[in-house]
Amino acid sequence: MHYDHPVPFDTVFEPYWMPELLFRTARAVPQAPCIDFMGRVFSYGEVATMVRKAATGFRALGAGPGVTVGLFLPNCPHYVISAFAVWMTGARLANFSPLYTVDELAGQVADSETDIMVTLDVKALLPTIDAVMATSRLKTLVVGNVAEALPGAKALLYRLFKGKERSPVGRDAAHVSFADLLGHAEMVLPEPLPSPHDVALLQYTGGTTGTPKGAMLTHANLSINAQQINAIDDDPAGPDRILGALPLFHIFAHTSIMNRTILRGGEMVLLPRFEVKAALKAIDRTSITALPGVPTMFRALLDHPDLKKHDLTSIRVCISGGAPMPEPLKAAFTAVTGAKLVEGYGLTESSGVVCVNPYSTGGKPGSIGQPLPGTDIRLLDKDDPSKLAAEGSSGELAFRGPQRMLGYWRRDNAGVFADGFMRTGDVAEVDADGYYRIVDRLKDMVIVGGFKVFPSQLEEVLYRHEAVKEAIVLGFPDSYLGERPKAFVTLHAGKAASEEALLAFLNDRVGKHEKAVALEIRDSLPKTMIGKLSRKELAAEEKEKAC
Repeated sequence: MHYDHPVPFDTVFEPYWMPELLFRTARAVPQAPCIDFMGRVFSYGEVATMVRKAATGFRALGAGPGVTVGLFLPNCPHYVISAFAVWMTGARLANFSPLYTVDELAGQVADSETDIMVTLDVKALLPTIDAVMATSRLKTLVVGNVAEALPGAKALLYRLFKGKERSPVGRDAAHVSFADLLGHAEMVLPEPLPSPHDVALLQYTGGTTGTPKGAMLTHANLSINAQQINAIDDDPAGPDRILGALPLFHIFAHTSIMNRTILRGGEMVLLPRFEVKAALKAIDRTSITALPGVPTMFRALLDHPDLKKHDLTSIRVCISGGAPMPEPLKAAFTAVTGAKLVEGYGLTESSGVVCVNPYSTGGKPGSIGQPLPGTDIRLLDKDDPSKLAAEGSSGELAFRGPQRMLGYWRRDNAGVFADGFMRTGDVAEVDADGYYRIVDRLKDMVIVGGFKVFPSQLEEVLYRHEAVKEAIVLGFPDSYLGERPKAFVTLHAGKAASEEALLAFLNDRVGKHEKAVALEIRDSLPKTMIGKLSRKELAAEEKEKAC
């Protein structure tokens, strides 16, 4: 097989305690820009100082070894500063998606044993997490505001005209301002440095069953995956400036945008969320050189009616993940930008990335590329994971490497690993040149714009309705988001409900990315020979109807 990445496959990477990753760069280039947030630039020296102060503040709130601190934040300087400050105290971090409902957040707070949460005083976040704190183990909310991270003029305008977007902050000991956190003296680095093999992050995923699980990722996992990604980037030209539009609470962005860029000494141009107009303005203003994204993001940029008024030619490299990249979309985006756009593959349990196509050649269409340096892949027999798949046939993709998680937090990990290899549930095949291609999924997940949605969780919500007897949720192709969930139900005898009412019942109780696009009431749903509902048979029926 050929290994087409620019470094040897057997390259060995040094594991770092994550704060040292930041402080090494800050010592080397203290004046270099680290974060650009809406025009305000934070240097590496400034960020490092704020991290050390915030670490003292978090320690005063009780953060330390054995404690979990959560981040309920969009992309903003508060996220970066809080993450490294929490790690500096010896506490572990947990990411909480702003897309979650109160019930989902409360469940994750309990499971992760989170005592402190960091958020912003915006209506989209604070009332939700306040509701969670009222009925959970959460003890303290650290609350920042957007204005304190903006340039002077924008900060003033925000305070004057964006007041309706802010939410009142409780005046009690349970609510601490982010500004107060930064009022402490700087924490001194411990000697010796903590072990890089301690758990740094509980990153929640649906795992192999659809039930949310916290993947235990160590400092070594995160720091090495950042180095692996950096090692395959053979672009030496000019500044390194990356658009941070993917959410940092998602492992793809957490590693490929935050950790990799800090390791490299580059600049993150952070957007609170991806909006096409804001992204194009940021590209014009900063001339970004790198753009990690998902296919829907690249599609949205191309489809903007004023695209020709913006110059995207500063972009040199792009990596797409989360969902398959259609070849016509790739060709169209590279034609407009001149950038190298490659597909990659990863999962929460891999700290972000397992495989990627080489930037130098662009790899192979439809492929997820070759494994990162130091990453071994096996294809397992789909029926018996203790055996390898027959040569030349597809099999369940399993990997091992320094970025592989320790296991799932507070879960039985039986069946998760096979001889040290992490089972992914994805079915792949490999060609003679060592390029892998995903061809199927053992799991039933639906991928909506790069986010994993698990049908079993939506079905559970439907079963809460008194009229629903049976429920199956399937993923259906969507031209923009890749897939969208659709629900099928049967009703109990004597019970009545409309399709519109049931769809509203479901969508009111799930996250924004989980909402079903349609719901259909049927007289019956297909079942297996032993009486189980058959998702596979229903999917086949729907596919045949669509033909």
